[in-house]
Amino acid sequence: MTNTFTAPKDFVVFNGDLNKEWLKKFEICPMLAVDTEAMGLIHGRDRLCLVQICDPDDNVACVRIKFGQSSAPHLKAIFENKAIEKIFHFARFDVAALSAGLDINVKTIFCTKIASKLGRTYTPRHGLKDLVMELVGIELDKHAQSSDWGRIDELSEKQLAYAANDTRYLIEARKSLELMLKREERWELAKRCFNCIPVFSELDKLRFTNTFEH
Repeated sequence: MTNTFTAPKDFVVFNGDLNKEWLKKFEICPMLAVDTEAMGLIHGRDRLCLVQICDPDDNVACVRIKFGQSSAPHLKAIFENKAIEKIFHFARFDVAALSAGLDINVKTIFCTKIASKLGRTYTPRHGLKDLVMELVGIELDKHAQSSDWGRIDELSEKQLAYAANDTRYLIEARKSLELMLKREERWELAKRCFNCIPVFSELDKLRFTNTFEH
């Protein structure tokens, strides 16, 4: 039995960067859930199109990244702030995308995919949809996953809802995963894995991925 979707407490869409009000809102948060959308999976070729952020109070901001844009000072301030934990699902991709697209070096990372693989060893299903379904009781709609995110001024309500929902349940899932990892005595191992994410993201960005996968 799944829960029904509810609208975020607050939802805004920005062009290029957060405004000062939302920068201040996010700066005081102990953790933020983050996701990105790009034109494809190859960093450098496929540009970053959208950055989504959700705070613990279910306030969601989507930032549309303009063609040719190479920086976003407010996003950079948030993501490089070591005091704020940034929660991703498959952080390796998003961290590389933010670095390649906006010259942002994300600090203090929690990856729910890594945490799931270390904690949920009873299942081979570690995708976001399966994770959120089990731990949060929400069935995510993934139909807009493969779509043209480059049309930033014409993104549909369905695309924006998909983007927002991919962040809204990460914080709750993260808390459940931490409890599971501590119970199984894998929490310290998980933290060491999270610390390695920027290194592997840099390797991905430089196209060294296959070198270290064999």
